[in-house]
Amino acid sequence: MAWRLRLAPEKTNIDFFRLQWITFGLSAVMMVASIVLIATMGFNFGIDFKGGTTIRTESTAPVDVAAYRDALDGLGLGDVTITEVFDPTFRADQHVAQVRIAAQEGVEAVTPETIATVENALKAIDPAITFPSVESVGPKVSGELVRTAFLSVAGACFGIGLYIWMRFEWQYSLGTVVALIHDVLVTAGVFSLFQLKFDLTIVAALLTILGYSVNDTVVVFDRLRENLLKFKTMPLRDVMNLSVNETLGRTLVTSGTTLLALIPLLIFGGDVIRGFIFAMTFGVFIGTYSSVYVAKNIVLWIGLPRGEQAKKVSSNKFADIDA
Repeated sequence: MAWRLRLAPEKTNIDFFRLQWITFGLSAVMMVASIVLIATMGFNFGIDFKGGTTIRTESTAPVDVAAYRDALDGLGLGDVTITEVFDPTFRADQHVAQVRIAAQEGVEAVTPETIATVENALKAIDPAITFPSVESVGPKVSGELVRTAFLSVAGACFGIGLYIWMRFEWQYSLGTVVALIHDVLVTAGVFSLFQLKFDLTIVAALLTILGYSVNDTVVVFDRLRENLLKFKTMPLRDVMNLSVNETLGRTLVTSGTTLLALIPLLIFGGDVIRGFIFAMTFGVFIGTYSSVYVAKNIVLWIGLPRGEQAKKVSSNKFADIDA
């Protein structure tokens, strides 16, 4: 018989509800804490959402933030932030920094002439300095991007909830939407807590997390619906535990293979994509957690139709849509 790798035994009998008040309570605490963090600390918005210009510098000489600031102080640029970028993939003689110039009131973006003046001022103190990239976003555009980002995440949650409602029942839909809000809020809370840069790539990561999380949730719910028809007298809690145990191997394989791709990128991918990869990696963990400990807990508390009523629900015209 051919050898096959298993991340979980072929048959497991884990009681996922044994600590349901602790796990669900932890989720509630994390959601509330995330809301408080976002309300009090806010986000470290990138240039996409804040507006302004970011100049990326690179040199063979070590970055002297104080010297950079002294060179730019007399240019009347307003709010200027200079940060050195560290990355294990950089060469020993590769020193990178970011000069962020906030958008000025009434000005759409920093002019090319101003950017040239900044570059000349930095070259005066470090002739070896180069400028690999310059990004500019006007304040009006950045404001529109914030609204669009919020609407895109909210629209994704609504669309996924509607799909689950049509494919299963409203109880499943409510559990899924709560799990998705949980995933987005907790991930956003982590970015607020550690003041990690929050830009459009992080919004793309949040949308990807929604799709990843709901995929795992649908697999569990699909097995749950089958088992409800198969075990008509088994208590709902036991049927849910059975369904999660039966899909546990698939969940671990899916999460594990995804992490095999993400973790090397997180370590060696460089600072440009590190925020996106971190959000994705964290999202794999929190999405798997919410599928098991949040979505099905909501469904259990609401209850599901059993017997003949369950048959009637499972025969709706959307139930056989391929997931």
